[in-house]
This record gives sequence, structure tokens and C-alpha cells, in this order.
Amino acid sequence: MNNKLLRIALLVIVAAGIALAIVYRDRFDAEALEQWVAQAGAAGPLVFMLVYAIGTVFFLPGSVLTLAGGAVFGPVLGTAYNLTGATLGAALAFLISRYLASDWVERKTGGRLKQLKDGVEGEGWRFVAFVRLVPVFPFNLLNYALGLTRIKFSHYVMASYLCMLPGAIAYTYLGYAGREAVAGEGGMIQKVLLALSLLAVVAFIPRLIGRLRRRPMLSVDELKQRLDNNQDVLILDVRTAEDFIGEQHHIVQATNIPLEALAERLDELLEHQERPIVTVCRTDRRSEKAAQLLAKQGFADVHVIKGGMTDWNQKGYPVA
Repeated sequence: MNNKLLRIALLVIVAAGIALAIVYRDRFDAEALEQWVAQAGAAGPLVFMLVYAIGTVFFLPGSVLTLAGGAVFGPVLGTAYNLTGATLGAALAFLISRYLASDWVERKTGGRLKQLKDGVEGEGWRFVAFVRLVPVFPFNLLNYALGLTRIKFSHYVMASYLCMLPGAIAYTYLGYAGREAVAGEGGMIQKVLLALSLLAVVAFIPRLIGRLRRRPMLSVDELKQRLDNNQDVLILDVRTAEDFIGEQHHIVQATNIPLEALAERLDELLEHQERPIVTVCRTDRRSEKAAQLLAKQGFADVHVIKGGMTDWNQKGYPVA
């Protein structure tokens, strides 16, 4: 009973904190944070990291905190304090979520959600690393969501800390460069250009990760062999509905989601996030774009069928 009351109290505190953060969001800015740090004197860095951690738990905007860290502490110490505060907040949110709801989720989770949860847990720290490097989900919400899985806490913290580093460096330096620009310090142009270059590198990371996660193309012969061996594979035909049933027909086991609708219908594929997926179209142009999209969204094993339905039909393989 005491444990239940403690959970209820913690839930109320978190809910109230999030509500207050939303109500008073407009009053929370870099200038106010800088004043708090200045008033704390030598304890300023500790105050900043504590505020960052609590802000992460209560869904305060991390961008404001990170830019403020760069402006107040500079690019080096600012990065260290930002990264430490963000990691502490992420760890707290993870533990709160695991303590409050993991048992309930374990009992109630089923269907697609269970398959997605199992897939995330199967990839472990690699999934955490991916979503930290590629912001597929909102940062604050993701911290709570991952607490509902069985990912090891130590793996979660370590992967978070290391893989949030590129973004922390870029945005901290942006805050520092902005402060220097306002103050009219020398070398302003160089600092701003460096900040923009760092942001460009961070923006390129999702594309790079997506390419690394993609698998080599498969020939139609390799796909046919997998199907004959009853290997677990999802065939995703990304042609239009008209082409799917048109002159080229389609592979018997194929699921049709047109490329134009794929981004909006990704939730239909979440249960297959860790399952091998092969994309197919008339040749391989549309399926190549589909594979890139899936890889960026965290699908772990995506292949493109080289030559698509054109090669499949030329081989005389069965269609529906």
C-alpha cells in the first residue's frame, strides 16, 4: 500500500511539474537562467545542471537550456554542463517511467505495441544510440518511453551520453557564438560560420546513419530463394495501387503501401521494425527512396530488390 501511495505521489509531482512548465514556459528564457547561475556564484554550474535535469523531466525546451549553457559557460565547459544536465534529466525520466509504469505495461502490452517493444529491447543500446543521433522522436518524451522497456539502465545512460555529444557541441557553440555576436566581440564572422558548420554536420548525421543501416540490394533470385526457404521477410511494394494490380501484377506475399503515403502510414509497419523488409517497385527507383525513408526511421534490416517487378517478371516467377 505504501509503495502504491508513493507511486501516486510521484505521478502527481511529475504531472504537476509538467503542467507548471507548460503554463510558465514563456517566463523561462536564457536571460532568467543566466541570472540564476550568476546568483549561485561558485555553485553556478551545479545549479545549471540541476535546472537542466529537472527541466528535462518536466518537458522544458532543451534548446533554450543548451543555447544558454553555451552563452554562459562558453563552448567547452558549456558542452560538458549541457551534456551532463541532459543525461541526468534523461536518466531521471527513464527511472521515473520504469518505476511508475513498467510493470503495468508488461502486463497490458500486446499486439503491435508488444512487438515494437520487443524489437527495441532486442536492439538494446544500438536503438538508444540511433534515436539520440537521429531525432526520430521528441527528446523529453523518448526518455519516458524508453523507461517502459527492459533496456539496461547502464546501456541507456552510456549510449545517451555519447550519442548526444555531437548535438550538444553544435548547439552549445551556437549559443556561445550568438552571445559573442551580441557582445560585438572580435572574430564574430568566423565563430558564426563555425557554428553553422557544426549544425550542418549534425543535420547530416541522420542521412549518414540511414545509409549505414541500409543493407545491400537483393536480386530477384535471392528474394525468390528466401521465399522458397520460408525465411521471415516482409515484401513492401511501394507502387501505386493501380500499378500494384496492373499489368506487372505483384509478388504474392507483398504488402502495398505507395511511396507517397509511406511516411504517413509508418505506424502500420512498426511491428516489423526489426524484421527483414524488402522494398519493390517497377524497377528500383521508388523502392530505393522507400528504403532510405525506412532506414532513417529506425527500421533495422531494409533491402531494395534490384530490378523490381520488371526483373521478377522476366524470370517468370509467380505473381498475383
